[in-house]
Amino acid sequence: MYIGRFVVVGPDTAAYRVSSRSFPNRRAYERDGALVVGPTEEAPETDNPYIAYNCYREAAGHAVLGNGSHVDPVTEKLGLGYPARDALVTALHALDFEKDDYDTPRVAGVLTPDGSAFVGTVRRDALLVREVSEPTLVATYETDTPEAFDFDAAGAAEAARAAYDLDFEHAVCAVGVARDGDGYATAIENGTNA
Repeated sequence: MYIGRFVVVGPDTAAYRVSSRSFPNRRAYERDGALVVGPTEEAPETDNPYIAYNCYREAAGHAVLGNGSHVDPVTEKLGLGYPARDALVTALHALDFEKDDYDTPRVAGVLTPDGSAFVGTVRRDALLVREVSEPTLVATYETDTPEAFDFDAAGAAEAARAAYDLDFEHAVCAVGVARDGDGYATAIENGTNA
């Protein structure tokens, strides 16, 4: 089954995976403290604004993951002291779903310094943000409403690998995040797109 890009969040680990039929020539990499999704050297030229973005950032003890440019304003709001729920609602509402041929939803997750976790999505017909106490998945297609999901990865590398290996079609790359003392550990899984 193809569910597109997705996040799995909570409570101590999170992961984001790019799944793509249209733009598979992408990889995740670290740049200036953020994890970024961008085209590989072999990728054809495109002016599509939705294929390169920060998919992971940290601010004020929070870890933020997502499938597009909304990761940056969520992170900025958290840095200004917004609660996680409000940062997600504000950014997702402001940017809305992607204005592509599929009205692709935006998905995001936040791990907070107090041990809580949130997941959110904005799609053509809804804006949903929820605090979660068990691993919860939300995707751009098919599973576009947050739902409990069996995901028991113990660390960042395991979360990235587990997300990449999930039995959903067209895996491209994945990132994993895990609480690590007072901060977060991160990992990248690029499969064959290194």
